[in-house]
Amino acid sequence: MTDKKNLLVELFVEELPPKALKKLGEAFAGVLADGLRAQQLASADAAVTAYASPRRLAVQVAGVAAKAPDQAVSTKLMPVAVALAADGGATPALVKKLAALGHGADVVPQLKRQGEGKNEALYLDSIQPGATLAEGLQKALAEAIAKLPIPKVMKYQLADGWTSVDFVRPAHGLVALHGSDVVPVGALGLQAGRTTRGHRFEAATPTVEIHDADSYAAQLRDEGAVIASFAERRAEIVRQLDAAAAKEGLKPIDDDALLDEVTALVERPNVLLARFEPEFLAVPQECLILTMKANQKYFPLLDAQGRLTERFLVVSNIRPADASRVIGGNERVVRPRLADAKFFFDQDRKKTLASRIPALAKVVYHGKLGSQGERVERVRAIARHIGEQLGGASLAALADRAALLAKADLLTDMVGEFPELQGVMGGYYARHDGETEAVALAVEDHYRPRFAGDALPRTDAGLAGITVALADKLETLAGLFGIGQLPTGDKDPFALRRHALGVIRMLVEKALPLSVPALVSAAFAAFPAGHGQAQAEVLRFLDERLVGWLREQGYSAHEVDAVVALRTERWAELPQRLAAVRAFAALPEAPALAAANKRVGNILKKSDETTGGAVDAARLVEPAEAALFDALGRVAPQADAAFARGDYAASLQALAALKAPVDAFFDAVMVNAEDPALRRNRLALLGTLHAAMNRVADLSRLAT
Repeated sequence: MTDKKNLLVELFVEELPPKALKKLGEAFAGVLADGLRAQQLASADAAVTAYASPRRLAVQVAGVAAKAPDQAVSTKLMPVAVALAADGGATPALVKKLAALGHGADVVPQLKRQGEGKNEALYLDSIQPGATLAEGLQKALAEAIAKLPIPKVMKYQLADGWTSVDFVRPAHGLVALHGSDVVPVGALGLQAGRTTRGHRFEAATPTVEIHDADSYAAQLRDEGAVIASFAERRAEIVRQLDAAAAKEGLKPIDDDALLDEVTALVERPNVLLARFEPEFLAVPQECLILTMKANQKYFPLLDAQGRLTERFLVVSNIRPADASRVIGGNERVVRPRLADAKFFFDQDRKKTLASRIPALAKVVYHGKLGSQGERVERVRAIARHIGEQLGGASLAALADRAALLAKADLLTDMVGEFPELQGVMGGYYARHDGETEAVALAVEDHYRPRFAGDALPRTDAGLAGITVALADKLETLAGLFGIGQLPTGDKDPFALRRHALGVIRMLVEKALPLSVPALVSAAFAAFPAGHGQAQAEVLRFLDERLVGWLREQGYSAHEVDAVVALRTERWAELPQRLAAVRAFAALPEAPALAAANKRVGNILKKSDETTGGAVDAARLVEPAEAALFDALGRVAPQADAAFARGDYAASLQALAALKAPVDAFFDAVMVNAEDPALRRNRLALLGTLHAAMNRVADLSRLAT
């Protein structure tokens, strides 16, 4: 490559969709840079800087060549038998082929032969000129635009009044600079230049003439009042939010999605402090926070205890000398929103949750699964079953009451306005109705975990929350699998994978002593139809999610495979089993024992004879088999005792003493002896060994 310079490309457009801006900026920069690399105009390690603001997508690629290097190309033409006549001259077919490639018959002597016999063919060696930057950038730009993850395409007309263009928003400018030189490319009816526009209101000049690719960000900042980099703009918003909150002795709410969205709404952020009337704080803070974030994109401020205050932060796109009008305008705008929330809260409390339950019979849950009222009865039945297992009749009664009330807040005005508050508002209304704290917490928490990494239901007031949350998710899995609504590929409209992971996390992280097959069976028992095949599918689905989740927790594929292979019904034990397997694998004896275990398993699988009988000590004729029998007699009781008290690490580590006798056995003893009685006794000995070694995990899965 020669004449390397930094390259800048910018598309100037009307305001882009804020929730998509970050991905649009990353995709535009990434695809365009990859296109240049593919054509060898940029190196594989070329630095790429993405820019994205509400009105622009841009990218700077370092060290881009004006022209890609020429490439030596060997083109296969056709078999020699077809290409050459008997006298060695070119056939018409070869002449035609060469002409199509831009060559005459004079190149025939330069052609090369490769292959032998019928596979011998003629090849033409040539030099393919490298792409010029104008050619390569045009191709890369077209590809970057075509591959943008546009949430919704707009169709608009160009200035000629005839041509229509499909793009995310109307585009009004294109900049393409190689160093300080304009690259003659076009896109979306625009021709590249060096002119762009700055901030809609605060730019020093209407247009900004970009000197070269390296001055882009600085010129936009100084002349255009725009921070072009999404990451820099976001960091500046965080800095201003923290500084403004610190002055008040408060902290802004932590919300990455809101921060990304606000970053996509402003080009020159200016954080301002505003207030609302303190009487609104009588409304549950979740309602106020949600309305401020969702409707106004404000950052509520919390005190040291995490309680909402009457102060909030606004990220403005302008910096007037007197910000009082901007602050006052935002305070006027938020007031009706908070008043609506207060009205909904006051109205909802005029009816109890229990009084709303009959109306759930009129709310359709699913066409094939009936109403929300019917669903509530199924969740109650499952919750009672789980409650009996975890805490007897008292917990079953608590869980039944919570499950009865859990869906009633779906009929409230607040949840109708803010569906995200379902469960949360149910908890508030349950307390207002005089329900116990255990029931209120269970109603509030029964949707948890709502997303990956979300908190599990709280256990401060007992296990009712966990019980109802498990019942709710198991009912969903059983019902939708029962009617064939399984996730496919990346499509999971009912979030069944999330429900499955919620079940897994509760069972494992809360160490619940419950049998997974029994739970799934209880869930299906709540439905009129059994759906036996679907029950097996749900178990398989849970198993698959379990393996993936355990891998995400940092366990290796071998460790997870060894533990899961035993199909342990109580998943609360899995962390202890995995820790034990990891400790065992670190022992020097582990590789040999794992390999021996695998060998034993293979022998037992291939045997047609029963291997479950007792070992006859009188038939242990070889010293090595007698020694193994004696070692098992000493080690197995130790391992079993440790297993019984739940010390899985000690159980596995006790097996290390078997390495020497196992090795000696396989060196000296023929298992498949000709004497049937002797053979059966040795198989029984191996069966005993296999059982002793695989109580905690299938150790053969550790063999490499």
